[in-house]
Amino acid sequence: MNLVKESKYLSLILRHKPEAAGITLDEHGWADVDALIAGIQKSRRFDRKMLEEIVRTDDKQRYSFNEHKTRIRANQGHSLSVDVELPVAEPPQILWHGTGQKYEASIDKDGLISKSRLYVHLSGDPETARKVGQRHGTPVIYMVDSQRMAADGFLFYRSVNGVWLTKCVPAKYLKKQNSES
Repeated sequence: MNLVKESKYLSLILRHKPEAAGITLDEHGWADVDALIAGIQKSRRFDRKMLEEIVRTDDKQRYSFNEHKTRIRANQGHSLSVDVELPVAEPPQILWHGTGQKYEASIDKDGLISKSRLYVHLSGDPETARKVGQRHGTPVIYMVDSQRMAADGFLFYRSVNGVWLTKCVPAKYLKKQNSES
């Protein structure tokens, strides 16, 4: 069952526009599963089996159900102001950020800023960062001195799917990596 279009629509609803399905998210980003399914069904074929398949097979583990599968939320990536209840976490010494070449000059000047999202997303390894960067064209990989940032008072969070999050990364904590490294 190919559910790519449905997964993208689910991401839009749970991260950015719950009103697209006529639902609301609570302060922690949770949506009622039955209301979500009913809302999506107004514009396309969708059911609980499809929703569970999307959550189960999502390679980036973007979504979580609550214990009884009555509520669902996106794990991170929101442009809406929600608190997904992430505990502050001690980051590893180095984290990574992958982006497209078209953003390189801005990042070199201003660092990483969250823009329309609540957090800057960081990867635990350069391979994952490279994959993220490739989605934006020619990848540019930055090494983030996360240990020094934490020592300087910046907070880090780790999403349930392993993505590291922080509010911003000033340029002084970034080191651009050779594209072959």
